[in-house]
Amino acid sequence: MIYLNNAATSWPKPPEVQAAITKSLSLPVFGSGRTTGTEGEDYITQTRECLSSFLGAEPPEHIVFTHNATDSLNILISGFLAGKKDECHVLTTALDHNSVLRPLFEYNEQGRIRLSIIPFKGSSVSPEAVEASIRHDTRLMVMTHGSNVLGSVQDIRAIGTILHDHGICFMVDGAQTAGHIPVNLKNLPVDAYVFTGHKGLLGIPGTGGFFLRDPESVSPVRFGGTGTDSFSLMHPRGMPERFEIGTHNYPGLAALAAGVKFISDRGLHGIMEKAERQTTFLINEMKKDANITIYNNQPDLPIIAFNIKGLKNDDVGFILARAYGIIGRTGLHCAPLVHKAIDGGEGCVRLSLSWCTTDEECRIVADAIQEIAENANY
Repeated sequence: MIYLNNAATSWPKPPEVQAAITKSLSLPVFGSGRTTGTEGEDYITQTRECLSSFLGAEPPEHIVFTHNATDSLNILISGFLAGKKDECHVLTTALDHNSVLRPLFEYNEQGRIRLSIIPFKGSSVSPEAVEASIRHDTRLMVMTHGSNVLGSVQDIRAIGTILHDHGICFMVDGAQTAGHIPVNLKNLPVDAYVFTGHKGLLGIPGTGGFFLRDPESVSPVRFGGTGTDSFSLMHPRGMPERFEIGTHNYPGLAALAAGVKFISDRGLHGIMEKAERQTTFLINEMKKDANITIYNNQPDLPIIAFNIKGLKNDDVGFILARAYGIIGRTGLHCAPLVHKAIDGGEGCVRLSLSWCTTDEECRIVADAIQEIAENANY
């Protein structure tokens, strides 16, 4: 099997990640305020500090752990709006994933916000388009850092600068960028940055979180046990307990820390260079057949979206899997507005590479796609 669906969930996981899970389960759960035991690893603190260093997110206490990026976005968006008494104007983009779009469309339908969707040109949303969309009552913008369909990284530095000049809160969905490109939140005008553990950071499903620069800008919307200040019937307002409830996914956080360490030890730039080289090779090979449509010839991330003339994207994915053992993904990729713009809403085939993709696998994939295209009935 050749696995090229890493933009959904990376696989295989590094041996170090698998070993960390096993080790975390070899002793009872350890956590301050939750046990009298003294033997165990404080995976929560370790992972928080590890991510703080990796993402340039300080202080570490402002990193909050959640189930995944979707969970994080719901907490942030709902919490931001909970602090607003009046309806306000919110911006997002046509590049965004349903994890951003659906919460915003729900609140728009409820009349709690007025939502504007900024279109993209080519594969990017321009800072100028963002500035032109700002109104007197714009209070929030939520957008993707990297498109999960087109593989394009957005200029969040320029966009964030414009938004902050207008006093607008800026939340960024980094589900596709964390672990793939350098992110230094010390130097980025971003109010909240969302990450997930099971994609580029090489952890397992059920982990993720966000960094929030000003905790007071977002109200807590979930309450419960934290293992701290238990006599109080009001939920703690300090960080990170302000947003974290219940028992953490200890094995998942152990895996997440191991995944980040794996990337750091091997060097993110080296991983990036390999991914860029392999992605460029595949695109150049596919471009040799005029009946293959590639929707972004120069992606910033190792993501290739394409269709073959005369075949439905689902059929291409079926043939790749059954005849060649190549696993990708087909359909709308939870990003309907992107597909409405690039393929009329029909969807496409997506191939997404990882740290373990080999050059030989890329050659096999290129040959398979060309063979399918040559045999299609146009």
